[in-house]
Amino acid sequence: MIMNYNNAKKLLTSQEKFYINPGLERIRKILALLGNPQDKIKIIHIAGTNGKGSVCAILANILKCSGYKTGLYTSPHLVEYTERIKTNNKNILKKDFAKYIENICSIADKNNINLTEFEILTACAFKYFFDNKTDIAIIETGLGGRFDATNISKHPVLSIITSISLDHTDRLGNSIDEIAFEKAGIIKENSIVIVSSKNKGINVIKKTAENKKATLITVNKESEIVFKDNKNILITNKKEYEFPLLGLYQKQNTALVLKACDYLKSLNYKIDLKKGLKSIKWGARLEYNKEKNILIDGAHNPDGALELKKNLDFYFPDEKKIFIYSTINTKDYKKIAQILFNQNDEIYFLEFNHKNAVKFEQYINEVTHLKNIKRITEKDLLCVLKRKELKVITGSLYMIGSIYNTIKS
Repeated sequence: MIMNYNNAKKLLTSQEKFYINPGLERIRKILALLGNPQDKIKIIHIAGTNGKGSVCAILANILKCSGYKTGLYTSPHLVEYTERIKTNNKNILKKDFAKYIENICSIADKNNINLTEFEILTACAFKYFFDNKTDIAIIETGLGGRFDATNISKHPVLSIITSISLDHTDRLGNSIDEIAFEKAGIIKENSIVIVSSKNKGINVIKKTAENKKATLITVNKESEIVFKDNKNILITNKKEYEFPLLGLYQKQNTALVLKACDYLKSLNYKIDLKKGLKSIKWGARLEYNKEKNILIDGAHNPDGALELKKNLDFYFPDEKKIFIYSTINTKDYKKIAQILFNQNDEIYFLEFNHKNAVKFEQYINEVTHLKNIKRITEKDLLCVLKRKELKVITGSLYMIGSIYNTIKS
């Protein structure tokens, strides 16, 4: 097979690679064969349930705007796999993506290393960042932390743990403490870790840090966010910064980022907060198009739904809202519905192509308190999007990704 971008995607989404199998043995072997690039670059490692993607994106943009060649590895993607691996906010080229995937898979096959999709992508990211001489790379965990493929760097510059809530309970545990233990697994011996004092898993994180002789830096005060003159303003240390990312939850996320910047300054990094905060973009996280009156947010778990509800009340208190929603069967969509939707809300349930997508009939049979809910297909979507009311597109990021280009255009 000639490995072009489409072939690389087919390989990654094949049943042979597309599964989850936590553990570090396989990623350790393939990275050793690649020369251990993860130990030759500076890394900031970020774990958590909610907010880790935003923290990664904000911090990466600040560092980029401060003059550092910055790598960014996140998941999942919305439309293309190349979104997951960026340098200075630019996606890896499709031809380079295919080349790296082919090389890594070839080495793995020759050495009988049966890599998962995420392990292939993680190895690709580390090698790509090393080859491209990045000054620093921001690395987001995929699932959990302790046995996540990204948890392979021996000496990260810094680790950050964002808010923790119940999600992926089938793999990470049924309690906050169990999940916090998995997330805290990214803490290394004698390392530096930043966490909010309000984090639900703070006691477990503290204990892990003590056991690892790591320095725990706690954030005790959130940033302030106000919305005035149709602009989102971030206030910290009595200074105001224009900050285009909507979301009251960014109070905690930005507080973690600012604490990280303070620590980086102590290492003699030069930080341009104003430029970095003003130019940040992060798709499908309270992404608002004022002209089309469309809000896109991947609120895929109960905590995310609660935050979306708070933000709708804060930013759009008097607007009639139309919801376009879908979900997958691994999410607690009954609880999400109780949090997010009122009985009289106008809701369109969008069926999309994914093996775990919940069907309309299943949804209405289980979410019985919703009366004004209709099935919609992608063909009907444009008619709804042309309406004047606020259109809130939320739920599964897989669903959002499948219609993202349609929405944007």
